[in-house]
Amino acid sequence: MRVVTPRGVFNKITPNSEATFEEAIRQNTYNIFGEGRFYIDCKRRIGSGTKFNVPDAYLLDLNRNEPRLFVVENELSTHDLFKHIGVQLLEFSHNYGRSGRQVKAILFEEISKLPEMVKTCEKYAKEKGYRNLDNLLDYVVFETPFQAIVIIDEENDELHSVIKQFRFPVETIEFVTLIDETGHHAYEFIPFLEDVEVGSKIGNEEADVGELDTIVVPAREEGFNEVFLGENRWYAIRINSSMIPQIKHVAAYQVAPISAITHIAPVNRIIPWKDTGKYCIEFAEPAHEIKHIELDEPGKGVAPQAPRYTSMRKLEQAKVVSDVF
Repeated sequence: MRVVTPRGVFNKITPNSEATFEEAIRQNTYNIFGEGRFYIDCKRRIGSGTKFNVPDAYLLDLNRNEPRLFVVENELSTHDLFKHIGVQLLEFSHNYGRSGRQVKAILFEEISKLPEMVKTCEKYAKEKGYRNLDNLLDYVVFETPFQAIVIIDEENDELHSVIKQFRFPVETIEFVTLIDETGHHAYEFIPFLEDVEVGSKIGNEEADVGELDTIVVPAREEGFNEVFLGENRWYAIRINSSMIPQIKHVAAYQVAPISAITHIAPVNRIIPWKDTGKYCIEFAEPAHEIKHIELDEPGKGVAPQAPRYTSMRKLEQAKVVSDVF
């Protein structure tokens, strides 16, 4: 990879150590995760005896009505990914319930070191109906499903092969390091859940991530007829893994000349598509035609070029495509 800028040419490199890679991530956590999400950087042992794990970090996601906690693993693609990611996350997911008190104590201790984080968490807790920070942490540790994030310098088939074995959601973020001839660094990545949140509004209000229960996929005529209608599925599409448990419907946007959302189907299950990092959506029943939601007049709306998330509520109320996203 080569990126040309007015300052010069930046070339992709492999970080010389995991410590270097992790330091670059720490310096960019706000850019990676955005507002309302806290990267809690603490390599603390979880478990006891010979059965223990040391996660690289945690992500506390308060940018939604229902908070979420993610375990974060930072890894270089040159390492043995089965051993460093597969075994680590499988063991931690297995021990997570038994080590909940430890996890909560660690989170409370680390958050308490940062007054601004404490203030934000306590404000969130009050607004969302939790008694205090302690009660909020009880909820994210004991009441929400186990989820993980893998940040890696290069996604590859081995990573996808490992991740598809998990029965819990694993988000992947490819964090690429580039350098110019003077030694200045630059980084390339897609921010966490960026494609989920872009344009997600209900009326004039921002839509909560937890409300997004429908995925809209663009489809050409041949694929739509043969696969969406003929096979009752849609495959080889990118989906954020943490969104999979809440996706209940799939809708088809037929590209020009139809240029409209025309059919919808209930989702039976979403499964990995080979070793590609993509997924296949299997329908619970054949898709049915709805009143067409047509593309806006030229210049007033944008046709979806890739899968987009929305809610069934928005879809049912929409008159044109711009009302959906």
